[in-house]
Amino acid sequence: MSSIKKVLIIKVLVSLFCVAIGIVSFFLIADKLGSVDFHENTIIALDKSRSKVMELAAAAVASSSAITLLPGDVGTPIAQELADMSKYFLIVLCAIYLEKFLLTVTGFIAFKYIIPVACLLFIVFIASNEKIFAKIATKLFLFALVISFTIPISVNIARMIESNYASSIQSTLDSAKENTQTVTESAKEENKSGNALEKIVNNITGNINELLKKFENTLSSFIEAIAVLIVTSCLIPIGVLFFFLWLVKLMFSIDISDFKFIRRE
Repeated sequence: MSSIKKVLIIKVLVSLFCVAIGIVSFFLIADKLGSVDFHENTIIALDKSRSKVMELAAAAVASSSAITLLPGDVGTPIAQELADMSKYFLIVLCAIYLEKFLLTVTGFIAFKYIIPVACLLFIVFIASNEKIFAKIATKLFLFALVISFTIPISVNIARMIESNYASSIQSTLDSAKENTQTVTESAKEENKSGNALEKIVNNITGNINELLKKFENTLSSFIEAIAVLIVTSCLIPIGVLFFFLWLVKLMFSIDISDFKFIRRE
C-alpha cells in the first residue's frame, strides 16, 4: 500500500472519530451534564453553603439590633460594623447562586455546541491541511473542558476547606444567637424596681465592658467566617479557572507540526 493511501486512510479514520465524538457529545453527554440529577451532590453542597450564609447574615443583623438596646452609644461602632457585613454576605450569596446556575448551563453549552463545532473544524483541518483550523478546534475543545469542570472541582475543594472551619462557623452562630437572645429577652422583662437597660447589662455580664467584649468577639468571629466564605465561594473558583487556563497555555506550547500524518504532502 502506498504512503498516500495510508495517509488517506488515517485521515478518514480520524475524521470518523471526530464525527463520533461530536455525535456522542451532542446527543448524550450534553443532556447528561445539563441535568440537575447528575450534579445532585454538588447542588446539595451549594444549598448547604447558601443556607449557612443566610443564617450568618440573619445572626449578624440580629446581633446589630441587640447591641442598639444597650444604654448610650457605647455599642454603636460594633453595631455598625455588624450591619455593614450584610454586603459581604450578599456578595458570597450571589457567587453561590451564580455557581449553581453555571453548573448545569456551562456543561450543556460546552458539549452541545462548542465540542461539536471543534470536531467539525478539526475535520476541515484534516481535509485542507490549514493549521489555523486545528488551532481553533483545539482551543475550543480545551475551553469547553475548562468551563465544564471548573465549578464542580472548585465546589469539591471548597467543601474540604469548609469542613475544617465548620465547627468555628457554628460556634460563631451559637455565640451570636445566645448573646442576642439574652439581650432581647432581658429587654422584654419588666423591672419595677430599676431601669430595664441596667438589668440587661446585669443579666448578661455584670458590667458594660464585659458585655461589649462579648460582642467584639462575636464581630471577630463573623469576620473570620466571612473570610472563609469569600475564599471558598469566590476565590477558589477563580483560582481553579486560572489553574486550568495555565494548563491550557502550557499545552499550547506543544508544536502541532509534530503530528506527521497531518503534514502537507
